[in-house]
Amino acid sequence: QVQLVESGGGSVQAGASLRLSCAASGDSVSYSCLSWFRQAPGKEREGVAAIYTSGGATYYADSAKGRFTISQDNAKNTVYLQMNSLKPEDTAMYYCAAGRVYGGFWTRVTQYNFWGQGTQVTVAS
Repeated sequence: QVQLVESGGGSVQAGASLRLSCAASGDSVSYSCLSWFRQAPGKEREGVAAIYTSGGATYYADSAKGRFTISQDNAKNTVYLQMNSLKPEDTAMYYCAAGRVYGGFWTRVTQYNFWGQGTQVTVAS
């Protein structure tokens, strides 16, 4: 089993920055990839960024490229999402997910076995 706990969400003005954290605990061999997803009201959950725990390869959604950075601290079993230049359309519940995910499929919700409870990000215009 793997437990994921997100933190760092909040309400900010457009243009501000936030850093989300996801602390993972449990059986680390159960996953190869840690990712951030988000879900806005009435919309499907979408992948934002992913990082492979071995090697550190990263992937980003087009909406995140150039503004968001995913990183990991292996010693703390924590993955971060640094979000800069936030826009109102970034408003959503942000979820951390873990799974054994093949490259290229990181955006597929069904690839992940473990999910956190989410942290809300609200960006005002």
